[in-house]
Formats: sequence, structure tokens, C-alpha cells
Amino acid sequence: MDGNTAARVRSAGIGALALTAVTGGTAHAATQPLSAHFKKRDILAGGRVPVTGRVLTHEAGRKVLLQAASGHGWHTVARTKSAKGGAFRTSFRPRSLGKFKLRVRLVGAVASSASATQVSAKRSRGLVRVYRPTSASWYGPGLLGGRTACGGTLNATTLGVANRSLPCGTKVTFHYRGRTVTAKVIDRGPFVGGREWDLTPATKTKLGFGSTGTVWSTA
Repeated sequence: MDGNTAARVRSAGIGALALTAVTGGTAHAATQPLSAHFKKRDILAGGRVPVTGRVLTHEAGRKVLLQAASGHGWHTVARTKSAKGGAFRTSFRPRSLGKFKLRVRLVGAVASSASATQVSAKRSRGLVRVYRPTSASWYGPGLLGGRTACGGTLNATTLGVANRSLPCGTKVTFHYRGRTVTAKVIDRGPFVGGREWDLTPATKTKLGFGSTGTVWSTA
């Protein structure tokens, strides 16, 4: 690393230097002198997750990887290069529903320090949920205190949903008008054509949901 790069590192507030590297898309250390902003945390299937950020050493032309976690570690889903001043932008289009852990990494020698490890590690990571639109209603009045099809007791504080086919205990995340709730399948229903979910009173309240309508779900 030349003197100009070292000066840029110091001006970025990184301090004493240590060198790590990303080779073949795998980081040998957690510290990364960059920050990233994942502009969308909740999207519908088929949509893109825009990601913007900056290399804290202000270097242009640095190769940047956007990576997603899988059962076998991290794999690269997009590549880009930093522009003047270190700024970069890229995006990711998930291919399935559910939760995705994302991170950005630099390729090549990385200037960093222990003092920047926690900050850069947090700022270079993001969590994105991918949903589909589904029809829902709610239930509970007249049934509170009774047994559910999955073996529990339905009460006013029970966080859960009814679904006709998903296994009991399946966790599903719902998104409605800026609110997000994760609940388990605890019962069977709804038994009205075209509806996929019956929300318990507690789930309905946490989502700010009305009587019937469309909610985003990860299942």
C-alpha cells in the first residue's frame, strides 16, 4: 500500500493499519473499511434490493462484492467498482421468499484496524426479507380460551396464525404498512375461499391490520 492510500486511511479515522484480503470471494478477516446502506429491507418477490455505500479509504476502482449467506457460507450475488471518492452502488434480486443476510466486501488488500472492526462489520451487513402478497382475515371473538387445532390454547395474547396446510409451528413473517411480525402456525383455517391466513387478535394488533385485506408473507 502506498503513502497516499495510508494517508486516506488515517483521514477516514481508521487509525493503525492491518492488512487483510478477500480472495475468491472469501474474506480472511471481518474488518472491512467500508459502509453500506441497504435501501429496502422488505420487498416483494421479483423486486431488487438497491445497495449503496462508500469505501472509507476513498479509493476509486476498488472491486466490491455483494454477498448473500447460504448453508455453505457466503456466495457472491453482484459485483461492482467504487467510483471517485470511494462511492459504489449495486443491487440484488432474490430468487426465493424468506430472509436473506447480505454483506459487502472488498477484493484485494484491505486496510483496517481493530478500532474499526465493530463499526465496519455492522455497517457492511444487512438483512432483507422477501414476501409475496396474500389475502388474510382475523379470528378470535367467541373462540378465546378454546383449544387450537395444533394443541394450544387461544387467548388474547397468543401471537399466531391459522393456515390450512402448513405444518403446525411453521414460522412465517408478515409485513403490513411498515410493520413486521413473525408468528407461528397454531391453528387451521381460514375456511373462506381465497383467504390464506387467519390472524389471532394479538397478531392483528401488532400488524395494525383491519378485518380483511392483503398482507405480505414469507410463505
